[in-house]
Amino acid sequence: MKKHILSILLCFVCFLATAQTFVYNRNSNFTNDIICTVEDGKVYNGNSNFRLDIIANVKDSKIYKGNFTFIKDIIANVRDGKVYRGNSFFQGDILFNIRDGVIYNGNSISSFDIIATIEDGKVYKGRFNFRGDILFNFDGELCLEEFVAVWFVYHQ
Repeated sequence: MKKHILSILLCFVCFLATAQTFVYNRNSNFTNDIICTVEDGKVYNGNSNFRLDIIANVKDSKIYKGNFTFIKDIIANVRDGKVYRGNSFFQGDILFNIRDGVIYNGNSISSFDIIATIEDGKVYKGRFNFRGDILFNFDGELCLEEFVAVWFVYHQ
């Protein structure tokens, strides 16, 4: 009996570990409005999980274009909530930073430099959380690097 319970729990944990996160346009949750699917650090186009549909992938705090992991394919680096351009860690190459569910322009933490707000799986334009200001929403968990990859995919 204990073996069966343990097996069921292990299967459940494995299912959660490989769960997909769907990213929807605006406030929608319809299949037709899926922007991308995130699974195991890979961002797929639309409702796909085929290898050829990988738009971006995450490895070692770096976001790569497509399914590549070459240095020339690095879109951004993430360190301490700061997102750097390409393979750089220079202060002048900070594109934006994320702190406490708020995305700020560059290295700023000023309320005047708020680009977006993340709350309950919804990403709002600016510092507002009105329904009409939702840029996109997601139905699962995203680590910081996966979120940044989705952010870049959304802004392509």
